[in-house]
Amino acid sequence: MMNNNITLSLEEALPLALQLHRNGLPAEAEMLYGRVLEAAPDNLNALHFHGLLCHQQKRFAEAAARIERIIELAPHNADAFNNLGNVREGLGDPGAAEECYRRAIALHPEHGPAHNNLGVILMARGAVDEALAAYRRAVELVPESGDFFCNLGNALRRSGDVDGAIDAYRKAIVAKPGYVGSHQGLARAFIVAGRQQEAVAVFDEWLREDPGNPVISYLRSACLGADAPSRAPDAYVQQIFDDLADNFESHLAELEYRAPALLGEALAGVLPSPAATLDILDAGCGTGLCAPLLKPYAKRLLGVDLSARMLALAEAKQDYDELVQAELAAFLGSRNQAFDLIVSADTLCYFGELAPVFRSAAKALRLGGLFAFTLEDAGEEAAGAHLNQHGRYAHGRSYVEEALDVAGLRPRLISSVVLRQEAKQPVAGHLVVAVKQEAA
Repeated sequence: MMNNNITLSLEEALPLALQLHRNGLPAEAEMLYGRVLEAAPDNLNALHFHGLLCHQQKRFAEAAARIERIIELAPHNADAFNNLGNVREGLGDPGAAEECYRRAIALHPEHGPAHNNLGVILMARGAVDEALAAYRRAVELVPESGDFFCNLGNALRRSGDVDGAIDAYRKAIVAKPGYVGSHQGLARAFIVAGRQQEAVAVFDEWLREDPGNPVISYLRSACLGADAPSRAPDAYVQQIFDDLADNFESHLAELEYRAPALLGEALAGVLPSPAATLDILDAGCGTGLCAPLLKPYAKRLLGVDLSARMLALAEAKQDYDELVQAELAAFLGSRNQAFDLIVSADTLCYFGELAPVFRSAAKALRLGGLFAFTLEDAGEEAAGAHLNQHGRYAHGRSYVEEALDVAGLRPRLISSVVLRQEAKQPVAGHLVVAVKQEAA
């Protein structure tokens, strides 16, 4: 086998490809995997690692082809069925993913990752008791996995077993001390239980382990409802949405999330009939839930988000002309009079002070352009912004109106809506459509 005029044996090429892969050189690794497979199309290790690389790059169809070939060659390979389940989940087919995980477990009943992955699928479709059983089996089989204990804690908390969740999160922290989700989950469980001081103690201990971490400080402020910064740290927003990305849409479906649909209805009432004539920005686009509603109006549709994993999922849908990873206010400030319409579904709830981001939006709009967005409602008595314990800001209506006015934006519509359900309770919000009325 030749590589850049160097002769490599099959036994040499595959370890080198794996080393390149692990060292963050996927293109070079893929070239070698390809050459190995040219020489030995049925090499199980090459098929496995190339499938893994494809999966990591969100090339799910290619990953599936590699893993399916492994299963043809080794039909009793439980690892391959587990990996194929992950790929099927990436392809948006949770039913097929569940079948794969169950097949892996049938072949190897002590396959801890398959039990954990099955729990994720079951939890996403609301089969809570079955999910809990799968997670419990996973942590029994792999007690050193902080990830598995954290998933169990999340499921227990959502099922209402807060004490059980606290125990699971504590075990997750012991197993994986630096894992953000475990600390955050433990603090959240204490908050749900009304044990605020214990939640604060979690944040204090976490800060001792990682002094000066802005994410921890932010969450501590949210817990106390005091010393709130003007907006959520970029690292916090990026972290939560990178972590949520793979199960984001199924999770929102459970919450009866309505912000994109509400914005779509509002825009249909104020825009001309769709004619693909507008330059549109989806500000905080996430996985692209707003794109199907915006695309009929768009001459050009651009999405911006802080989360690389969210953007990868949005890109796979092929609805956007361009996707950019950037902080929203900075991005808006860099685009002078570039858009006819800016839409932001449940993104501005990570900003406490609205005037700066509104001014940036006004700068990015052309005269007469529209800015449509949702916010959480702080209530009739609220005068400004309030950082809630869940880490999102809520805003009073009068404050929103004042910030729009300062930015040169005139409301065409401000209505009270229900954005989603949380803990079986409706989350009240503002739905706003404003027009740029003067140069900003």
